[in-house]
Amino acid sequence: MSSPVVTIGPDRPICEAARLMLDHRVSGLPVVDAGGRLVGIVSERDLLRRRSNGDPPRRPHWLQLMTERSALEQEPERFQRLTVGDVMTTDLVTVGESTPLEEAGRLLESRRIKRLPVVRGQRVVGVIARADLLRALPRAIGKAEAASKHDPSMTDERLIELERQYWLQRTRGPK
Repeated sequence: MSSPVVTIGPDRPICEAARLMLDHRVSGLPVVDAGGRLVGIVSERDLLRRRSNGDPPRRPHWLQLMTERSALEQEPERFQRLTVGDVMTTDLVTVGESTPLEEAGRLLESRRIKRLPVVRGQRVVGVIARADLLRALPRAIGKAEAASKHDPSMTDERLIELERQYWLQRTRGPK
């Protein structure tokens, strides 16, 4: 997991969330209340999505911003007026510190999400992102290769188990 975590409050303007994401090179931020409790998560998608009155948009909001001058003219006000609490996702999926990496990978895949807040009680202590899974993969493979030098039969069993793990198969793509 990535830790320490950059967080933001629900009362902050979305322009501040955008700046934090850019400055820290992250695509989402846990949203915490004044007591430090997790209340939501805000992502790049949340910032780029237009909240509508129920009518389906003609095209994605981000595309309108790039192609229609009238859409772009209203953005400075929108980024100052809307707060993180207005756009954040509140239907959260979280994991605890002792959650196995395999389970975290399954949750990311099955829920089609990009990040999982790691909590201790109601406080965020880290975030597991898909990139964290990719970073863990070479270490796991390296450990298996190192073990093969000591006990080939045991290593074969470990590699077979690694290959069976769903998240590992997904990172390899189609054969």
